[in-house]
Amino acid sequence: MINKYQKLFKNEQDESHFWPSFTDLLTTILLCFVLIFISMMIIKSFQIEEMKQTIDQIMGVRVELVNELNEEFKDSSSGIEVDEKTGAIIFNTDILFELDEAVLKPESFHFLDEFVPKYLDVLLGSDYESYISEIIIEGHADRIDGYLYNLNLSQERAYNVAAYILGEDFPYKNIQQHLEEKLTVNGKSYTDGRTDEDGNYSEEASRRVEFKFRLKDEEILNKTSELLNGN
Repeated sequence: MINKYQKLFKNEQDESHFWPSFTDLLTTILLCFVLIFISMMIIKSFQIEEMKQTIDQIMGVRVELVNELNEEFKDSSSGIEVDEKTGAIIFNTDILFELDEAVLKPESFHFLDEFVPKYLDVLLGSDYESYISEIIIEGHADRIDGYLYNLNLSQERAYNVAAYILGEDFPYKNIQQHLEEKLTVNGKSYTDGRTDEDGNYSEEASRRVEFKFRLKDEEILNKTSELLNGN
């Protein structure tokens, strides 16, 4: 009988030794998780701050570029427009093409000879070149005729502008290599029409060619900025 109780008491003692040890182990594991979580949060906060600084730097470059492009072309008599938000250079296709044509006018060559070096002097200057990932020549058409017809027309117009700038007749051969590394040509058909001062769709304003630029990692940075700002 005594042996029976001694065994029972011994089992209780063994269990009492086991549970505190198991509790200590759980506490240690939990503490490790807490420390890991805190470390990750600290690292994350540094990463977020670094991303914010990078975003501010990239967006600051865009603002500076837009201001310099505005300054360069503010006195232009050729109808050049600088988009205040994006820095896109916009000019009516009448400067370059006859209506419904994709062949460059004879006088358009002189226009491009003057415009392109000035544009690239700003865009590929020593302060900005490392930020520029892409230069885009973009053709746009009006809504007359179908989508595919205007897609082809807008694409051919943009291509012919690029072909001249990169061709043998362009007088500034030293900038062609820089363009080849970054240049993209797009046709947008009539998908991005423009309006007049009254807000009504304008066929004339919609027929245009744009020179645009894209900054490195800009799309990723824009999305990151939205996430950080809770948008």
